[in-house]
Amino acid sequence: MNIPVITIDGPSGAGKGTVSRAVAKLLGWNYLDSGSIYRSLAIAVLQAGIALDDVPAIVRVAEAMRLAFECGESLLVRLNGVDITSQLASETTGNAASIVAAYPEVRAVLLQKQKDFRQAPGLVADGRDMGSVVFPEAEFKVYLTASAEERANRRYKQLIEKGIDANLSQITREIEERDRRDSERATAPLTVPEGATTIDSSSLSIQQVIDAVINLVR
Repeated sequence: MNIPVITIDGPSGAGKGTVSRAVAKLLGWNYLDSGSIYRSLAIAVLQAGIALDDVPAIVRVAEAMRLAFECGESLLVRLNGVDITSQLASETTGNAASIVAAYPEVRAVLLQKQKDFRQAPGLVADGRDMGSVVFPEAEFKVYLTASAEERANRRYKQLIEKGIDANLSQITREIEERDRRDSERATAPLTVPEGATTIDSSSLSIQQVIDAVINLVR
C-alpha cells in the first residue's frame, strides 16, 4: 500500500511547523517535525556535556535517544520520557542543531527514524531536506520560504510575547548565518526539492498558506 506523504521544506522561521501541524490535523494524517529530531539530539548532546565536534559521541547519543511527538494544539516533544518542548526553540539549541545536522554520520542514524513515521493514512513531513533526501518520492512537495527580514521579525515578536529579551538585528544576523551554513553544507544542503511548489509566505497569512497546501493535495 502506498502511503501518501506531503513534504514541507524551507529555511528556519518560514512557518513550516505551524502550517504542517495544521495540514496534518485537517487531513487526519501523522506528523513529523524533523527539526525537532535534530534539536532534540542537540539538547541531549548539550546535556551530556559532549563537544559539538565529537562526532562519534554524538552518533552514540543519536542511536540511544528515544523521541515521542504529541501533536495537540501545539507540538509536545519528549526525549527519553522527559518533556523538552520549552528548550526546543532556544537559539542555543537551534545553533547546536544546525552544527550536528551537518555531520553525515549523524544524519545516517536519524534518517531511518524519520522514515519510520510514514504510516497510514498519510504523513506530513516538515523540515529542510524532507522532499530532497528523506522522502524524494513524495507525491506532494512544498518549499515554504520568506525573506530573512520577515522571518527575523516573526521570531522577534514570538520572543517578546514570551517575555524574552531580544535584539532584532542580532536575530536577523543569526538567521542569515544559519541560512548560509545550511545552504553550503556538504550533506543534504537546504535546497528546493525537485518537483516542489514554492510558496513565499512573506506577505501571506498562515491561513492562506495552509489553504494553498491543502489545495495542492486536493
